[in-house]
Amino acid sequence: MARPVRRETGNDGAVPVSFPDIPEALTEGATEAEALAEARDCRIAALDGYVDGRRDIPTPSPARDRRPVAFPALVAVKIALYRAMRGRGLSNAALARRLGTVEGTVRRLVDPDHRSHIDQVETALRALGQRRVVVTRAA
Repeated sequence: MARPVRRETGNDGAVPVSFPDIPEALTEGATEAEALAEARDCRIAALDGYVDGRRDIPTPSPARDRRPVAFPALVAVKIALYRAMRGRGLSNAALARRLGTVEGTVRRLVDPDHRSHIDQVETALRALGQRRVVVTRAA
């Protein structure tokens, strides 16, 4: 899953970046490369706020002329799990019961900052009738 990023040139020479679909994710860097590196972490932190607040994560908009920035694979799968749960109206506790585990385990599985094992997240996805698909594209 990738999100389009908006880059601008600031008045002081800094490079501010934002994500049109995630208005809370705003950051900048001294160079474009630094700004994009900061944007990756900023975007994950903003999405963590969506999960903590039990809010729907917005669907990515088309990139158009903006550069899409992909999530790390584990974060993308966690977001897919969270969105699948929200789409089915399932709480962490309800999915935990399906998986035969405790609510805290599911809470960590959807936490973008927690270093879960991807196979555990995939198991949870399968319990919801979902699976991970990997797509690669030229850089």
